[in-house]
Amino acid sequence: MNDDASALRFRSAAADDLETVLDLYRHLHPEDPRPANASAAWSDLITARGVTVLVGALPSGALVTSCTVVVIPNMTRNAAPYALIENVVTHADHRCRGYGQAALRAGIRLANAAGCYKIMLMTGSKREATLRFYENAGFKRDKTAFTIRRDV
Repeated sequence: MNDDASALRFRSAAADDLETVLDLYRHLHPEDPRPANASAAWSDLITARGVTVLVGALPSGALVTSCTVVVIPNMTRNAAPYALIENVVTHADHRCRGYGQAALRAGIRLANAAGCYKIMLMTGSKREATLRFYENAGFKRDKTAFTIRRDV
């Protein structure tokens, strides 16, 4: 197996990637059940305007990392859009090889190509290693985030 992150090829996820991406998401949130409406939700996600689910594949074709990039239209900052990166995950068997960093770089390139004036990312992790992972990708700890969550 080629462990070189430069061997990864990134593309937008397709309809037939559903099962593989659901497997990846189990490495992000192992306690999450499979959504009852997975096919419909996946279709909505990958066809939504401004949303790209990026998947990184090894030369073998195996999808090992992913992130979702949402480009949001905006009326401030000279109407420049901004982006949100979410659901950054690498399969546990393929971690610590630079694949997650490569996924973030692909997401950042996509947002930059869309003319985004900023790219936001939030994590619920308090682990220093996780926070350094995002800082090593160029993200700064410079804002305070607030969320409202409902029980799902």
